[in-house]
Amino acid sequence: MLILIILSVAAVAFLLVRLMMLRSELGRMTEQLRRYNNRESGKKLDVALFDQRLEALAGQINRQSELIVEAEAHQKRTENELRQAVANISHDIRTPLTSIFGYIQLLEAESITPEEKHEYVSVVKKRTQRLQALLNDFFELSVIESLDYSLQTEKLEITALLSDILFGFYDSFNERDIVPDIRLPQDKVFVYADESAVRRVVENLLVNAIKHASKQVEFRLERQQDTASLTMINDAQELAGTDVTLLFDRFYTADRTRSAQGSGLGLSISKSLMHKMGGTMTAELHGEKLTMTCRWKLSGVAPD
Repeated sequence: MLILIILSVAAVAFLLVRLMMLRSELGRMTEQLRRYNNRESGKKLDVALFDQRLEALAGQINRQSELIVEAEAHQKRTENELRQAVANISHDIRTPLTSIFGYIQLLEAESITPEEKHEYVSVVKKRTQRLQALLNDFFELSVIESLDYSLQTEKLEITALLSDILFGFYDSFNERDIVPDIRLPQDKVFVYADESAVRRVVENLLVNAIKHASKQVEFRLERQQDTASLTMINDAQELAGTDVTLLFDRFYTADRTRSAQGSGLGLSISKSLMHKMGGTMTAELHGEKLTMTCRWKLSGVAPD
């Protein structure tokens, strides 16, 4: 009987000591978290008392802290991008508008000749088309990147589709005296994709390649283990030393990424469309050769 009493007292004492240690450890963790939240310390929570539940709690708190830091960093990047976007959009819109306004003032002059009038109207028309293309691309990109925008991916025979798209660029290649090196598989390749989106992506890549290429453009489609890979290689001397990932940035302002009639948003739109289709788009620069690669899931492989 005495032994039972002693054991009971010892158990109660142990539990009391354990409870006091837990209370003390919780107080220490609370102080660590307070200092971390107040930016007084960058040290994450640690647990001095061996307890699996406390260690699991500290791990989850630390993970939550990491997520908050990542969210704050993302928000800051987004705010910076938004400010840059406003500046870029304002500049891109103001430039043709200023030109249009200037030529309209010239048209109002009574002394202009019919030839001058014809020339000024032609310039105004071109500037207006440039502005229209710019606004259309900005609108399209905003729609594509919205959360509720989705594509209808289905089983699509991509080999014939690519042949049809390439045929439409025959005159463009001839005008630039470019001999395209086209390599498409003899058999049919089926992928999960949206036909209209594939057309837009490939057309944007071809326009970009023809704009930069001087002599040759390589265009090939390959069937890999679970994907179909479209690779386009062209000269890009003016991109030497450039971080090519910036080519997909809708806020990238280098003049070499903007065509006379385009907005410079073609590659951003293409990458967004590839993402919506469950595919990928990457860019690599090897010397003076730019390689653009698109990958789609084969129809026999379930899309992510």
